Amino acid sequence: MSERNFHRSIGVFSGTAINMTQMCGIGPFITIPLMVATMGGPQAIVGWIVGALLAMADGLVWAELGAAMPGSGGTYVYLRRAFQERSGKLMPFLFIWTMLLAIPLLMSTGIIGMVEYLQFFFPGMGWWTAHLVGVVATALVTWLLYRRIESVRIITIALWVIMLVSIIGVAAAGFSHFDARLAFDVPPGAFGPHFFAGLGGGLIIGVYDYLGYNTTAYIGDELRDPGRTMPRTIIISITAMMVIYLLLNISVLGVAPWQEIATSKSVASLVVERSWGHAAAAVMTVLIIVTALASVFTGLLGGSRVPYEAARDKVFLSTFGRLHGKEGFPHIALLTMGAVTAAGTFFDLTEVINMLLTAIILVQSIAQVVALITLRRREPGLHRPYRQWLYPVPCIIALLGWIYVYVSASTLSLLLSGAWIIAGLVVFLVWARVNAAWPFAPQEIQRTAAREH
Repeated sequence: MSERNFHRSIGVFSGTAINMTQMCGIGPFITIPLMVATMGGPQAIVGWIVGALLAMADGLVWAELGAAMPGSGGTYVYLRRAFQERSGKLMPFLFIWTMLLAIPLLMSTGIIGMVEYLQFFFPGMGWWTAHLVGVVATALVTWLLYRRIESVRIITIALWVIMLVSIIGVAAAGFSHFDARLAFDVPPGAFGPHFFAGLGGGLIIGVYDYLGYNTTAYIGDELRDPGRTMPRTIIISITAMMVIYLLLNISVLGVAPWQEIATSKSVASLVVERSWGHAAAAVMTVLIIVTALASVFTGLLGGSRVPYEAARDKVFLSTFGRLHGKEGFPHIALLTMGAVTAAGTFFDLTEVINMLLTAIILVQSIAQVVALITLRRREPGLHRPYRQWLYPVPCIIALLGWIYVYVSASTLSLLLSGAWIIAGLVVFLVWARVNAAWPFAPQEIQRTAAREH
């Protein structure tokens, strides 16, 4: 756990705002068509609801672990403590290794979404042109980050404001020309035998849109009264975003037939143009493009610090612990993640989301459920300011939900993410050999006491 001392200034309101900012970048503006297409109609709203239930169950896992160990590092701190006696640093190492893939893939979705909305202005953009624009945009963001950046507070606030304006604007446009017959035009047999197959794919998209509810768990050192603040920020942010997503989804479906929504590349622009005209749609499209770029900027900035912090704690490859000689920022991690982000833009958006989730489910989502149960059994005396409500019910729901999402993913994503984890195991063994760590040396057991304030 980091030795740095932070000022505990983040309360429930500001913590919830931080979570919601991370949860809702460009996500809903690019996934509503995917959700509608996957679910096969307006019953797509079920995907948002089930996604919120899984996020809530998993959020309660984060809440207990984060409140008990409220410091920098998040998952890799929890995994190291829970599994160190049997597997040394393997699990935290694999987590960081997976983040080298998952964080950039998340950023790739922002770049892909930005390119899709650019096609509102340049409808004739071809395949090569679109991907070239994506690579150039990724390079631009990486270049802007290739310097010491002390604070992104202004950018974060701007992103929050633009996000709210965009969501409110699109929802208002939809409801101003709302047609209930379109919004609830559920096709015959929508809830028939094929419903659960579609729900699996819809749940993947829904969970993607809720990612970010755990942000306050990564800044536990800065929360006032983590045992109270952390669970509340998680629960409130998930509930609030579920309401927002449902309203946004219904408003969009009330403007055009769901078949047209399902094939739209810039659904927000479509809704605003149908309701308020081309000029208003152009303004909204620009706001969404800015939101996409800003979210990639802040995401890569924070993401590049994850392997850096782990390397400093001697839990990951020492190369990622190096700072730029002049500017003093983790340039190796930034360049690595920038390159993976650029590569991810060459995949289909749905495939990227599939790869992103399959990469993190095994070594983060499921692993954390096991970690919570393990720590409950092995360390009953660990100070837990917050204890999971109705334990172990949320753990069981989260575990079953993540398994369902995993088996519902595409074959390609399962193969690629599996290959990445296997490669991580090989790299870990080499790293452990060089650094005389488990399994080539006795485990280093740490019992750092969790801080209460």
